[in-house]
Amino acid sequence: MSLFVWDAKYSVNISETDRQHQTLFALFSELYEAMQQGHGNEVVGRVLTSVLDYTTYHFEYEENLLRQYGYADAAAHRAEHAKLAQQARTLERRFQDGQNHVTIATLKFLNDWLNDHILSSDRKLAVFLVAKGVR
Repeated sequence: MSLFVWDAKYSVNISETDRQHQTLFALFSELYEAMQQGHGNEVVGRVLTSVLDYTTYHFEYEENLLRQYGYADAAAHRAEHAKLAQQARTLERRFQDGQNHVTIATLKFLNDWLNDHILSSDRKLAVFLVAKGVR
């Protein structure tokens, strides 16, 4: 069983955002399951590359909503996105440099992202957006 299973508690009640978050869950789950089978190092590079590519798309989507609807905490939310993207780039660089323990560090990073950013910042943003009619 995967550590990263989509659950209703992660829903922000905006269909496109939830769909994008589910895609991230699938990437995270792929890494965790590979680790469980002893193949984490074989997939971590590809997962990190996919996460970096996808976060660019996902963060642009969310940040367009921030601008479009005039979210008051937009600067703080963008700063969190920048920090998450930087952490992912750092992990990818460490992996490319052959550093040990990148797989476990990546798993911790992804877990923190889900439990800190989605359940806190994204949820707060979503309450604002839903009140503006975004579904």
